[in-house]
Amino acid sequence: MLLLSKLFGRFNDQQGLGLVETLVAVAILGTSVVAFVVSLSAGSLAVAEQDTETVAQSLAQSQMEYTKNYAFNPAAATYPTVAAPAGYSITVGVSPVPGTDSNMQKITVTVLRDGSSAFLVSDYKVNR
Repeated sequence: MLLLSKLFGRFNDQQGLGLVETLVAVAILGTSVVAFVVSLSAGSLAVAEQDTETVAQSLAQSQMEYTKNYAFNPAAATYPTVAAPAGYSITVGVSPVPGTDSNMQKITVTVLRDGSSAFLVSDYKVNR
């Protein structure tokens, strides 16, 4: 019993945290908060990049379907485009397929985001 009273009595003599302990705790907490904010920022950038990629891919697929369903024109250099959201633009390229007759075209759809290429897809259009 005497041993326990000495042990607990030793801890009761402390008056509180010192300045050094407080500064160390604040530094550790501050470092943790900064690391958390940086990880949130990196996550936000990744989500924004993925969103751009998803919108561009959806636009390219929509444009390709629209072009394939549009009436075949053997002399076409391009086909009409679907409406694009702000910041995006769509270009449609048409080229003849070498070694075939004029009833087949290679269609290339490029989706641009703020002037730079975001997504590109190619397929063939056949006169049926």
